[in-house]
Amino acid sequence: MRNAEHVTFGGSQFDRATEMRGNVPAVAMAMQDPSSRTIVLWRGKPLLANGGDVTALARLPLAHPILNEAVEPPILLGREGTEVRFAHDISRWEPAEGTGTLGAFFDASEQRHPDAPGHVFTELRQVMTTLSPRDAELAASAKAILGWHETHGFCARCGAKSEVTLSGWQRVCPACGARHHPRTDPVVIMLVTCGNKVLLGRSPGWPVGMYSCLAGFVEPGEAIEAAVRREVYEEAGIEVGAVRYLSSQPWPFPASLMVGCHAAALTEKISIDPSEIEDAIWFSREDVMDAFAGLRTGLLPARKGAIAHFLLRNWLADRLD
Repeated sequence: MRNAEHVTFGGSQFDRATEMRGNVPAVAMAMQDPSSRTIVLWRGKPLLANGGDVTALARLPLAHPILNEAVEPPILLGREGTEVRFAHDISRWEPAEGTGTLGAFFDASEQRHPDAPGHVFTELRQVMTTLSPRDAELAASAKAILGWHETHGFCARCGAKSEVTLSGWQRVCPACGARHHPRTDPVVIMLVTCGNKVLLGRSPGWPVGMYSCLAGFVEPGEAIEAAVRREVYEEAGIEVGAVRYLSSQPWPFPASLMVGCHAAALTEKISIDPSEIEDAIWFSREDVMDAFAGLRTGLLPARKGAIAHFLLRNWLADRLD
């Protein structure tokens, strides 16, 4: 797929500076460099500059007073040109208001810290399509790595509290010596087609009328193609033949790598597993085109920025090759 890297959160060619992670003097020097900046997150929500209609990821100096809320040292993200970028988590801060929709499918709430006037914490999914490719990749990377630390503070082997090393890209257990690295869960997401039709499904709890591509986690010891065939059959009872890779997307909600594939259906009769999905329907190309244009009731396509939306748009435009 020629435009595969145009998917949200991909394609900005950010320099992750992996050679710096274990270089303690170099990292310490970067933290003293006035050109260094940090990305700030509060409970997974990135801080945006100015807020309102301006959707630019904030890059704050490391001496900014808002960082007094941080408990842990920053994570080294990498470099933009010659300038080093870090990420700080200030989740211990308690805002006075604006937390009513935290964790909801659509979290439209915004939080403003008194030490950062003109800035706002916003749910990443609400702004991911309006950020520049670089801002989106930085925000996604910071959210994913900080989310991993939040849920992996103890050794999976012996249960002892682990310690952060490699500038945030590893945890080491002082009790048993085990080394733990950031986790990413591979998920196959399938554009299943049969002639002029595409198979879309919905999960319980989604907004009324929302349908998207089927998806599921890859199991241990399983190839991507096998996962595609298994998931489609488990969820919708559809047998799949040829499978080909199209594109991938980091999806830090919380820690997935979406592997987009095109799957050719061998059968058409749908038999859903209600424990997996709520519904599945074959939609024509015209149905999906009308839905994207807002002309079809009862079909709300996947949200903009998600790889499902990207795959469907490219299918409609005959750009899968």
